[in-house]
Amino acid sequence: MRFYEDISVGDVIHSGEYQITESEILEFGEKYDPQPFHTDKRAAEDSVFGGLVASGWQTAAICMRLHLQSSEDTATQAGVGVDNLRWHRPFRPGDSLRMRTEIVDKRRSESNPSRGFVTTRHEGLNQEDEIIISYEATAMVQRRTDE
Repeated sequence: MRFYEDISVGDVIHSGEYQITESEILEFGEKYDPQPFHTDKRAAEDSVFGGLVASGWQTAAICMRLHLQSSEDTATQAGVGVDNLRWHRPFRPGDSLRMRTEIVDKRRSESNPSRGFVTTRHEGLNQEDEIIISYEATAMVQRRTDE
């Protein structure tokens, strides 16, 4: 298990890849983000995107999954917040997504010595190494009890 003390500013974590399908985009769009460019192939062709694209919220959810899979040995207690969320490019059927996560800051909790806060910068990259999504996130991470 990686605790707060094991994490250093500048550390970089890379995730595996996730390839999105047309059916996933349509299903998520219908259920959570029913805009035509997420739910209707024909309407999407006439949109600013020129074709079907994943919801930004679906992209963010996939990023969360990839990040958790690549850092499951970290003693994270809870997420605290997300800042500077940006969608840079559309995520299209058949595209792949992988995460690059860099530790950019950490600080001990002033109110509870059993935890600290770690801030990470996330970039979601497609198969062409283009940034699709970026954001910063802060999480509460358990400290070792004997330190």
